[in-house]
Amino acid sequence: MKKISHKILATVMAFVVLFSTMSFTIDMHFCGDTLVAVSMFQKATGCGMEMEKPAAEGCAIVKSNCCNDKQMIIDGQDEMQLSITTIPFQQQLFITSFIFTYVQLFESSDTAASSHQAYNEPLVSRRLYKLAETYLI
Repeated sequence: MKKISHKILATVMAFVVLFSTMSFTIDMHFCGDTLVAVSMFQKATGCGMEMEKPAAEGCAIVKSNCCNDKQMIIDGQDEMQLSITTIPFQQQLFITSFIFTYVQLFESSDTAASSHQAYNEPLVSRRLYKLAETYLI
């Protein structure tokens, strides 16, 4: 395999390891049943209709808040200790042949295929174009 195929394979494997170990949190703000804001790297901004807490506990009428916040946490894989001996030989063979054929799709061949390379010219005993010549006078 050429150097470029090793670079492609290494890049693909790096992305697989990166995305399988990455964890992230998605914050969502709902106003009623409607999704108002979604944020991935910070707290989702509110819609401005959040209820304020009363100054004194007993002297206010408490209404239920129509807004709520939800968090969805996606955990990545903590350990990357996959042993090659746990995969059966048939699966190892399939994975190896699949990667090899997939990498071959992106490689270009340097030599141009020639269909007339093995063609032998016929032996010419007479010049045929001289036999059929005609002259106008």
